[in-house]
Amino acid sequence: MSITIRKDGSRWAEVESDGTIRIDGSRVGEFERDGTVRRDGSRVGEVESDGTIRADGSRVGEIERDGTFRRDGSRVGEIEDNGTIRRDGSRWGEAEDVSMSDYDNKRAVAAVLVFFSGAFGF
Repeated sequence: MSITIRKDGSRWAEVESDGTIRIDGSRVGEFERDGTVRRDGSRVGEVESDGTIRADGSRVGEIERDGTFRRDGSRVGEIEDNGTIRRDGSRWGEAEDVSMSDYDNKRAVAAVLVFFSGAFGF
């Protein structure tokens, strides 16, 4: 099953069941089972199984099991179990169609937010 990510109520992105990432319907990258994130086929980073987020090999943040989203140690948002995505405490969007209490789904959403949205300062 795929994950739909809505921003301001509108469908913005999708992570398909095979890991394909689409923004506004266009294929932009992949999220692989091992956490590797690719943009246009090139590796740009990873969201490791422990939640560590790396860009070009350097640690830039993390997604904690409870959904707390950190950049360089500072809290920048969260992905709640009900799918609500918050940035600096304010509602940014929603993740739908799968359980966000599943940590792997939070990792996939974090990959899209970090490497494709630019909204969380990564």
